[in-house]
Amino acid sequence: MPRTATIHRKTNETDITVELNLDGGPYSNKTGVGFFDHMLDHVAKHGRFGLNVKAKGDYHIDDHHTVEDVGIVLGQALEKALGDKKGIERFGFASVPMDETLARVTVDLSGRAAVVFNVQFPPEGTKIGSFDTQLVREFLTAFANAARFNCHVEVTTGINHHHIAEAIFKALGRALRQAVSVTGTEIPSTKGIL
Repeated sequence: MPRTATIHRKTNETDITVELNLDGGPYSNKTGVGFFDHMLDHVAKHGRFGLNVKAKGDYHIDDHHTVEDVGIVLGQALEKALGDKKGIERFGFASVPMDETLARVTVDLSGRAAVVFNVQFPPEGTKIGSFDTQLVREFLTAFANAARFNCHVEVTTGINHHHIAEAIFKALGRALRQAVSVTGTEIPSTKGIL
């Protein structure tokens, strides 16, 4: 049975469609926020997901609504694609270096949302190009809340803003790849439900 989902969400601020295939496929992410597209490409590439995101947002205000709402829609797609979660690994962990930066991401597809974000972007500047570094946390929070999973992010070393963000998104992709992998036949919980 294919583990896919297509979700469309339109509000007064954004219009977003996400197509997700947990078992692979091409990726193409066009959100109107260039650096964010690059980060979503990393999640798809390192998670080995098929991922197509199309978004239009109120960019004349800023990129916040677009990035946050993509997180919501991607989270809804992840939850739908996982179905009853029977046989999944459930937990995933990745430690990813990028030059001077080391990012660790741990996820639990538990059915409960929680985000712990132990990341300090260096104080000199808060932008990567036009992308506000605060939006990394906003995206992860929206994504984890909508998909109902635990997401712990820690950056132990890092100076370059681009490297920090990229290592986080690569680690997120790899951690999710492990967590969604089908390695059994039962729900991975003593409760019998996730």
